[in-house]
Amino acid sequence: MTKSRAKALITGASSGIGAAFARRFANDGYDLILIGRRENLLEELCKELTEENGINADYMLIDLGKENELKLAEARIRNSPNLEILVNNAGFGGESRSFHKVAIENHVNMVQVHNIATLKLTHAIIPGLLAKGKGVIINVSSLASFTPSPSAMYSATKVFLNYFSESLDFSLRDKGIKIQALCPGFTITDFHKKLGYGSDHPVYKRKFMTAEKVVGTSLKDLKKGKIYSIPGFRNKFLAFFARNLPRKLRITIYKKMFSKRKKR
Repeated sequence: MTKSRAKALITGASSGIGAAFARRFANDGYDLILIGRRENLLEELCKELTEENGINADYMLIDLGKENELKLAEARIRNSPNLEILVNNAGFGGESRSFHKVAIENHVNMVQVHNIATLKLTHAIIPGLLAKGKGVIINVSSLASFTPSPSAMYSATKVFLNYFSESLDFSLRDKGIKIQALCPGFTITDFHKKLGYGSDHPVYKRKFMTAEKVVGTSLKDLKKGKIYSIPGFRNKFLAFFARNLPRKLRITIYKKMFSKRKKR
């Protein structure tokens, strides 16, 4: 009998960072379970990775914001004995309008996708990883988790991912399970297009990293045992700056910075 390959499950795998993780793990010989909402992209990616790498790539069409669909993903995890890697990447950007002007359903949905889904999928995989004595959980946070922003819920939900990851590492590191909070800055994906920014929008004048470079840095940092992975020297500097300035001064600077953006 041939030995079954280890598996990786990736949420938000249709494109961007999720798809880059899928390509990297497929190249490393992992079978894949990809979760997303855009079936045509998931189907094409699974076909590509299966043909090019000789692995088995399967997908689940799931909206993690819907509790009944999230339960299907949890069940898949519990029924996948060879699952060794979980990447909680699914997410979406918040609106820059004032908190009270955004429908409360939108805020709750962000908590559901960024936090509740991550919590439940992580809870589902840990017993299996403990039985193996090894495994990886990567929670895709953001550079925005280190700063306040006009999108109150986005930064807040990403802060949760950071401390959740730290707490998991505290209890699981000595059991062979690696935990990481991946905090990328601006990355070349369709994230900003979904927010309504056209290809000529000023946002694209900033220095963006490729999704492949973000994933490469993440996996290098994982081998080094780093809980936080912040890809790019500029992003590392900004994170250090955000975490070490006195709170009052930090908030004053960010208020001025975001007010200038609104005037542009």
